[in-house]
Amino acid sequence: MISSSYLLSWCTFIYLGASVLYIMHWLFRLKPVGFLGTVSTVIGVIVQTAGIGLRWIESYQLGYGHAPLSNLYESLVFFSWATALTYVFVEYKTKSRVIGAFAMPFAAISMAYASFNPNVRDSIEPLIPALQSNWLIAHVITCFIGYAAFAVACGLGIMYLLKNMSPNKDSGLLGAFPSLKGIDELMHQTIIFGFLWLSVGIITGAVWANQAWGTYWSWDPKETWSLITWFVYATALHARFVRGWKGTKIAFISIIGFCSVIFTYFGVNFLLSGLHSYGSQ
Repeated sequence: MISSSYLLSWCTFIYLGASVLYIMHWLFRLKPVGFLGTVSTVIGVIVQTAGIGLRWIESYQLGYGHAPLSNLYESLVFFSWATALTYVFVEYKTKSRVIGAFAMPFAAISMAYASFNPNVRDSIEPLIPALQSNWLIAHVITCFIGYAAFAVACGLGIMYLLKNMSPNKDSGLLGAFPSLKGIDELMHQTIIFGFLWLSVGIITGAVWANQAWGTYWSWDPKETWSLITWFVYATALHARFVRGWKGTKIAFISIIGFCSVIFTYFGVNFLLSGLHSYGSQ
């Protein structure tokens, strides 16, 4: 019988393959290779969706009965899935497959870390008391959809800086990129999308914290860095609306913001102890 771990492990190789195909499409201008990248990504999303669903079923079969969102392995899988799905939507709207060379590696790296790191346990385990809440699903899903959008925005920020710094913006490898205006607008829209989801994630997390620990906010390291991340992206949106910031400044903020996301996700878990320390398991 096929297990969820088997399906999800295959997603690692599918996303790695898709990333390579998108990079080859960008470097060598091979349209059929880009099409294969899209097909691979869509297949990966379908397989990963089935794997996540099967893992949920397996949890009930083991008598635990909880959503597969409770530990480091499951959050990495969900982040990868959300990033790939967000990218598929972006590609559908823009018809630009070259973006995949900068977005899909995030999904691939996340799955590779989950699959190959011996310190990341992929076993299904019972929930600790703090996680036994319906708010778990709402909080994790909303936060990680926001993180996924920020990953794509980071990729777009890198694309913008590469194209903007080149003296030959419309030729060679960078000629395959969308226009600077197009990248800037897409980056802005993606940040807005991620910011809205992160805001909801912080709110649902506060409600959950009150239910679990009797306080909406305790300045736990994870909460503090989530707020810092929120302020980074709030600064980007405020500066754009009020000061008219565009292009290079927003691109840098999108990269800095995603670095803050990574530290909120990994750095806090492994370097700082707090109420969210179970997230490193």
